Amino acid sequence: MTAETTFDSTKQSLQDILKDIKAGKTQLPDFQRSWVWDDNHVKSLLASVSVSYPIGAVMLLETGNPDVRFRPRLVEGVVLDPIPEPEWLILDGQQRLTSLFQALFYGKPAKTKDARRNIIERWYYLHIPTALDPNADQEDAILSIPANKKILNFRGEIIEDYSTVELECEGDIFPLPLVFDFPALTAWSGVYTKNGGDKFQNWLKLGQTIIPRFQGYQVPLIKLFKTTPKEAVCQVFEKVNTGGVSLTVFELLTATYAADDFNLRDDWDKRDKELRTAKILKSVKSDDFLQAISLLASRKRRMQALDSGVESKKAPAITCKRRDLLRLTLQDYKTWAEDVVKGFKNAAKFMHIQRIFEARDLPYRTQLVPLAAIFTLLGDEGEPDTIRNKIARWFWCGVFGELYGGAIETRFAKDLPELFAWINNGPEPATIVDANFAPNRLYSLRTRNSAAYKGLYALLIKDGGLDFRTGEEITFQMYFDEHIDIHHIFPQKYCRDNSIDPKKCDCVINKTGIAAKTNRIIGGNAPSEYLAKLKKSIGIEDARMDEILRSHVIEPESLRNDDFDAFFNKREEALLDRIEKAMGKLIAREAVEDGIPPEVIDYLENEDL
Repeated sequence: MTAETTFDSTKQSLQDILKDIKAGKTQLPDFQRSWVWDDNHVKSLLASVSVSYPIGAVMLLETGNPDVRFRPRLVEGVVLDPIPEPEWLILDGQQRLTSLFQALFYGKPAKTKDARRNIIERWYYLHIPTALDPNADQEDAILSIPANKKILNFRGEIIEDYSTVELECEGDIFPLPLVFDFPALTAWSGVYTKNGGDKFQNWLKLGQTIIPRFQGYQVPLIKLFKTTPKEAVCQVFEKVNTGGVSLTVFELLTATYAADDFNLRDDWDKRDKELRTAKILKSVKSDDFLQAISLLASRKRRMQALDSGVESKKAPAITCKRRDLLRLTLQDYKTWAEDVVKGFKNAAKFMHIQRIFEARDLPYRTQLVPLAAIFTLLGDEGEPDTIRNKIARWFWCGVFGELYGGAIETRFAKDLPELFAWINNGPEPATIVDANFAPNRLYSLRTRNSAAYKGLYALLIKDGGLDFRTGEEITFQMYFDEHIDIHHIFPQKYCRDNSIDPKKCDCVINKTGIAAKTNRIIGGNAPSEYLAKLKKSIGIEDARMDEILRSHVIEPESLRNDDFDAFFNKREEALLDRIEKAMGKLIAREAVEDGIPPEVIDYLENEDL
């Protein structure tokens, strides 16, 4: 299919466009937001047309494509009974066309908003002397008059009255809706010029310049024909549209399903509310949900094809790319939506087991998609410890291999079948095989911007990290009650005062999960001092404190001696051991000379922190 057969770039007169809107030949897809332009926007637009300035292209979509079925609605102000089937839908240009329709073609006061966003009704006029003044700003010539055509002062007294044709003519203001109403235009001009003089000359000038600009104004059009694929409609719209609602995959499907009387937005709002009862799922987006459905629906189609004897290479692929989401049928959605909600909730439980409790601590939000899909597919079979351990290994390999930060749809499509096969004693998934963690990466993990940084923090808590002050295991309840967060072990102030390299001080090797109360006790003190404070304030014995520190892979003696280098080197090695254990594979321990490797220093110095 060539570009020439799917769209055309042309022009059409403003008058014809507004006529088609009034007749219902041109309507809006129901996903478009309501008309929101305020009075100043409308006046500025009218001023541009009055001087033949461009107002931007309008994009229309031809109806009749069985794959792009949007529920239509009339442009604001149009009243028709019965409502006809539209020939074209406005994808981009709604605000401009609605403004021009209401100001020039509506026959009633335009319903807009003032600067304070209050609803107002306005007629639009042209102040003739200003419009004809070559030195005047044309926006000053466009007047916005209240619906009753009377302007009041702050005491409510009428200071200007244009409620009759004679008063309009006397005030030298021309009603802009008349530019396309030729009988009314002729009648109005007769009243305006009946006394001759300057008004007659002004009317001649107006009829030779400004009025023809409205009547002959040509609007650039991009017409997408009904042969245009749905994914192309979405892509083109996003590139062209600048002022309207973003036509996301979700918006397109919402509009498509509306044609079958199904409100996707309302359905998703209910499911989203249910998901958000788990703090860890608060960042899940509608497209994440649709991707999980696409993985499962496309897998089902592939399995059905294989079962019917279709060769593997010819069977439909498992996929969740943008174009595939657009092809999700309403039946696909209805079939899988309820189960996928359960899949995400089981993914949340799994995350809690990994000691990841809220959305900000998720290494990769995107990794929830294949995780929810696999739990949906497994159902109750995903509960045994042996299976969850396999899923955990896959998860940690994805985190520490940092494999979910770029274009990830292709990996998702491999994750679902490969992880499912591995659980059933097949080969290891590509995510496990591909994962690699470079020891030097520990030096550059400094903020929550890094998935591995958040992952290591969670891993330490999962592997038994105890609260410094109470010695209790950090559970879901304690995490929130005690405000557990990532803090320095050797405090920043201590490191500055003792000339410790800030790149070492601020990297993940010198950080762990610490409660807010404990961190206040730590303050900027040397480790030996804050350990003594903790012992005095809560009566914790040295042996128990040592046990707590070791649960965070901290060598107690190095803290008691304030020996940063000994602490740093031993903890670096211990953290690598923990990462190896979580990934279930060895990390290549390349020899590193004393200090931070030069390539890591270069990275840190150029990193935007």
